Amino acid sequence: MKTLILFVATLLELACWPAAAQSSASGLTLEEVIAQALNHSAVGQQAFTNRETSYWAWRGFQADYLPQLGLQGTLPNFSRAIAPVVQPDGTTSFQSVRINNSDLGLTLSQNLGLTGGQVFVSSVVQRFDDFNGQLRRYNNQPFTLGLTQPLGQFNSLRWARRIEPLRYQESQRQYVEERETIAQRVTELYFDVLLQQVNAEVARQNAAATAELLRIGQERYKLGRLSQSDLLQLELNLLDARQAQNQAQLNAQNATVDLQAYTGLADAPALVVPASAPLPTVLPTQALEEARRNRSTTLSFRRRLLQAEREVAQARGTTGFRATLTANMGYVNQAPRFEDTYNNLQNQQQVGLVFSMPLVDWGRQKSIVKTAELTREQVQRTVAQEERSFEQIVLAQAGQQAALSEQLRLAGRADSLAQQRYNIARATYLLGRISLTDLSLASLAKDGAKQAYIFALRACWVAHFRLRALTLYDFEKQASIVANR
Repeated sequence: MKTLILFVATLLELACWPAAAQSSASGLTLEEVIAQALNHSAVGQQAFTNRETSYWAWRGFQADYLPQLGLQGTLPNFSRAIAPVVQPDGTTSFQSVRINNSDLGLTLSQNLGLTGGQVFVSSVVQRFDDFNGQLRRYNNQPFTLGLTQPLGQFNSLRWARRIEPLRYQESQRQYVEERETIAQRVTELYFDVLLQQVNAEVARQNAAATAELLRIGQERYKLGRLSQSDLLQLELNLLDARQAQNQAQLNAQNATVDLQAYTGLADAPALVVPASAPLPTVLPTQALEEARRNRSTTLSFRRRLLQAEREVAQARGTTGFRATLTANMGYVNQAPRFEDTYNNLQNQQQVGLVFSMPLVDWGRQKSIVKTAELTREQVQRTVAQEERSFEQIVLAQAGQQAALSEQLRLAGRADSLAQQRYNIARATYLLGRISLTDLSLASLAKDGAKQAYIFALRACWVAHFRLRALTLYDFEKQASIVANR
């Protein structure tokens, strides 16, 4: 009776362990570890930094299309030297000079994205001082309106207006994808630790149960009810169980170190076995539609195609005929005193056209354009293939949801049955009705079923975050996942 009572107590401890592990409030949950990684780990901070970098690059692009006000000048510009001075008869005389030639200008400019040119309004004043000759002169241009317009050249502003908005939207979606990818990786590491902790706990219980079986076996051996061979097998089983316990503890420590390194956790955590992952029914067509609508990949495809077109336009706009038209008009005057420069202002106009055109380049222009066109065609083929592959991945991932849910249900049922079978086998062995080999097989089946359940649970949670990362859509809440500033 004493042996039976001890055996029943051991069974109660083994049967209650999985429930206790799932409801324990002393360990960290999966959600808490993910939050730690997103907010405090190096990978989480890197994702945030990438997002901020893209934001400020976007701000810089927007500033290119806003008016720019600048102040420029040379003040002072003093010189004291002996300089060559050409005389009226054509000879050169070296004379001592002390002069100051300063200028100061204020310019308001505006880029023209449609044409790639620039329009500006400026005001410039110059002052010249000859200290040896006691001479001072001012040259004042109080108002000048000008235009600089490239002709037949590559317009980088127009292409930037088409590409940069896509790049910025892509970066915002990439930030969400990176966070979901981090959650997926944390889930993998979390269950790696959890599996090793489960293995260590199972190994500890197996070692305790094996030690108890050895004690009972020794008593039965003294009574002549157990052979020496079976007793030696029990001792060998205890040694194997203790070795397995030590190895499981080492594996759990190594897995914990990997989790700490990735998430930034300071202390080795005790983890809680999470409940089943939310696996709502997802139609593959709906997943693909959401992926096309929300993922950065869709924008990346468009951006890469536009960039390939941009390279062709740049090749054509930098190798053929090129010209730049400059024109300005305004007022100007000079006088010994600054205030006198505003009297009797004179009109000022300037127009210039600078151009270049290759006459004989031995096919250089054609080769550059052809190279860009071939690159564009390769990009188009690559994007088309990647788009098909992406769609296949999304459809396959969405189609696995039901199978993973069923697999988890079956693994949970198998775990429960294997535990019950082991309990019965152990009780039957103590009554002497089955062999030690049968008990060992039941123990191995119990441990394997426990590991299979954790693996199935891991697969469900990893699939949950992977589908979220592939579609940027929360199918549980029926809402898109967006980045919050």
